[in-house]
Amino acid sequence: MTTSLSTDHPGGPEALLAGNPRRRAREKAVHTIVTLAAFTSVLITVGIVGSLVFRAGEFLVGLANPSDADIAEARGPIGFSNLWSDQWAPRFFDFDIKTLLVGSLIVTVIAMAVATPLGLGAAVYLSEYADSRVRKILKPILEVLAGIPSVVLGFFALRWISPNLVQRFFDSEGQSLLAAGLGVGLLTIPLVASISEDAMRSVPGSLREASAGLGARKKTTTLSVVMPAAVSGLVAALIVATSRAIGETMVVFLAAGASGNSALFTVSPLERGSTMTAAMASQASGTDGTITELGFGSLFFVGFVLFVITLVLNLLADRFVRRVRHGY
Repeated sequence: MTTSLSTDHPGGPEALLAGNPRRRAREKAVHTIVTLAAFTSVLITVGIVGSLVFRAGEFLVGLANPSDADIAEARGPIGFSNLWSDQWAPRFFDFDIKTLLVGSLIVTVIAMAVATPLGLGAAVYLSEYADSRVRKILKPILEVLAGIPSVVLGFFALRWISPNLVQRFFDSEGQSLLAAGLGVGLLTIPLVASISEDAMRSVPGSLREASAGLGARKKTTTLSVVMPAAVSGLVAALIVATSRAIGETMVVFLAAGASGNSALFTVSPLERGSTMTAAMASQASGTDGTITELGFGSLFFVGFVLFVITLVLNLLADRFVRRVRHGY
């Protein structure tokens, strides 16, 4: 049986193929809206990055040529040497960036040392060992844990982790980078567990069946088959968690103990310190006294450094994931 387009349509076959004019108008309107939304998000991102770069450049120019007001308030000469001193103290024109970089590194390493084994262990159990009933209970609990506000975990690190763990087992008094790192680690466990579990669950069951058919036990199948097959997702989970740990503010702000004008350079996790995000929050909130013009500009400089670190980390992770990703 054959059919043909009717030639009785007022507009001819072309108009008949074009469809209802109202439907075409709605499709065009939807296309325009989603296009504008896409370009708006791009413009917002470009605007934020551009503002960050511009204000960071102004800060560096201000260091090279400080204003008369800054010179009058400074206790010594102002220049690029202020970026490499022994403390982060914007009120006193000390912008030692390595103090914040080392503090961020210490907190991130401690956090990932906590989140990686616990998060991956939870993901392996949920994906490979737990039955459906247990998974239906534990998975929502992990998701609820991920929804706990960071300020709550900050108070938990300040009031419980610091006195009951850090001060009891280490020679530390009060707040410390170690307490902050442990708190951030608890914050990132659900992130590692959830993304890793999704990655391992996406591995085809045929690989598990083939491994079992060869006589491999559950442990061997998990470690030698499932995890290598899901390595791209596992790496992505760790990178996302690392970025989350680097960017965490409130836990470090409350538990690390250093305000914006008292962050001395230290490499010991048992001492007080600060990170890039915590220093920005402290400086912006005014807890370090009057914010000078250079002090305010330092916020954008630290934000730019943090942006570059996160960008490089994500680019390297994306390149690695592309190299090891498996297609099924």
